[in-house]
Amino acid sequence: MSNPQSVTDAVASLYNTYPFPPEPILDEPPPGYNWRWYWDTAYSFCAGAKPETQSVRVLDAGCGTGVSTEYIAHLNPEADVTGIDLSEQALATAAERCRRSGAKNATFRHLSIYDADQLEGQFDWINCVGVLHHMPDPIRGIQALAHKLAPGGIFHIFVYAAIGRWEISLMQRAIRLLQAERRGDYRDGVKVGRTLFDVLPDDNRLKRREKERWSLENQRDECFADMYVHPQEVDYTIDSLFELIESSGLEFVGFSNPHIWDLERLLGDSEDLLNRAKQLPRRDQYRLIELIDPEITHFEWFLAKPPLPRSDWSKDEELLSAFPERNPCMDGWPSQSIFDHNYQYVTLPTEAFEFLQACDQAEGKATVADLLNATTATLNQVREMQQQQLVLLRLPQPST
Repeated sequence: MSNPQSVTDAVASLYNTYPFPPEPILDEPPPGYNWRWYWDTAYSFCAGAKPETQSVRVLDAGCGTGVSTEYIAHLNPEADVTGIDLSEQALATAAERCRRSGAKNATFRHLSIYDADQLEGQFDWINCVGVLHHMPDPIRGIQALAHKLAPGGIFHIFVYAAIGRWEISLMQRAIRLLQAERRGDYRDGVKVGRTLFDVLPDDNRLKRREKERWSLENQRDECFADMYVHPQEVDYTIDSLFELIESSGLEFVGFSNPHIWDLERLLGDSEDLLNRAKQLPRRDQYRLIELIDPEITHFEWFLAKPPLPRSDWSKDEELLSAFPERNPCMDGWPSQSIFDHNYQYVTLPTEAFEFLQACDQAEGKATVADLLNATTATLNQVREMQQQQLVLLRLPQPST
């Protein structure tokens, strides 16, 4: 299937057959949070400081059934959120989802990412999760979206990783062979795939991987079809990923799961290997991590369109004059034992807990210096909390 339009039509057909993602529609805002879908935390991750305004335009590119769009709309009530997708069935579900939960700031368009230039104006923030790798021309797709990003805007992207999805790729190809002339019949593809997993020996590597990693998610046919019978998928390595990034003309800010790309996570028990790895160029460090951790199944990262102001808070006087707020994306608060923005379990030192409590009481109206005078925390601890995304910092307004 080499014709780009035929590929696009096949992808639309899959998602009209199996609208995705299949999460149920609720009559209330969705539970939990995703910090990558909350403007303050996403922008702070990229720029180091909170944004100056909440009234932003957001594009959810390839929104599917609107799960991400609904979250973005509820987490950012002052934002104007637009979702676009190829599938009319998925968009109908998305519109109903947002209507039922009261997300009145979300609207939807039946539109290809390739045709994003038909949307009026530019966007401060673009979200494109799980979409580019299903496009016949991902470079053209990322360039179309980059063109719609406003100067100083941020762009969050998620694509599949080749090494971590090796077994999935093999099963996809096996199902296509067994379908022969019935390719494009996605219900038949699901039947073939499920039967194949049933009859394979229990010690088969593909069957073991499905059972250990994916089977709970794939109980739903929509998820199984998206994973195993998709008509178009491009899986990336670090090398091809950065080719895609460079084609966008945008600035790479960083992976939005930076703990995965920390060399010490894998090499911390060998000072020699860790030191060798740290001497490599950053791209080769990423490549090394990709090679020695084949559990990495996807890449997620932020891009930005210059000029994006950056605050690294290395200067004490700048940090002391900032206005701190506790990152609202945490579970278990108020307690010294919480789940942070990445749902990682964290035990807060007493000084950090005290400072975060003081942040809540100050409601963003006190500076770091003010709160240090009122607590036992140190300036370096505040700097560490900002780096850990436990604290968001707002720049002081310039005097007029």
